[in-house]
Amino acid sequence: MKRFSDILFGLVLFIILSPLLLIISIVIKIDSKGPVLFSQRRIGRNNKEFLLYKFRTMKTNTPNVATHLLNDPKRYITPFGNFLRKSSLDELPQFLNIIKGDMTFFGPRPALYNQYDLIELRTRCGVHTLRPGVSGWAQVNGRDCLELSEKVDFDFYYLKHHNLLFDGKCSVNPSLTH
Repeated sequence: MKRFSDILFGLVLFIILSPLLLIISIVIKIDSKGPVLFSQRRIGRNNKEFLLYKFRTMKTNTPNVATHLLNDPKRYITPFGNFLRKSSLDELPQFLNIIKGDMTFFGPRPALYNQYDLIELRTRCGVHTLRPGVSGWAQVNGRDCLELSEKVDFDFYYLKHHNLLFDGKCSVNPSLTH
């Protein structure tokens, strides 16, 4: 049922948001050299690797590591990229990942392929069996402010309590789930 709703809502939203996707694509091309989309190796369900798509927010010469690991990450972010990140509009191409089946709307955020500590912790508690999401329970409860172990605790809570109703509540109003 969740997969069916992912495909249905993914296609509907993709069609509705197509004009916005086109406008963002044009502005990215005007703003900086390089491709419109950025793809990155991520870890998905059952620790299988997949390519995650986002609108490119960084310059093309940026090292392929998590942003928080860069020295002075602001120097790599494009002017329009800063806006895309703050508004989370850079995540919109992940509708393609949802339609393909790599991701779902709500689930643990996919780890980078080289976040070995996160992958190991998630595997130990069974979170790796979930399809990763565009947003997750850890993001609702703190996003980037959480320690790694806290993120995994929230991911584990989601593993034990997730269903379509819980996902809907989290998407509409995260405070309803507390």
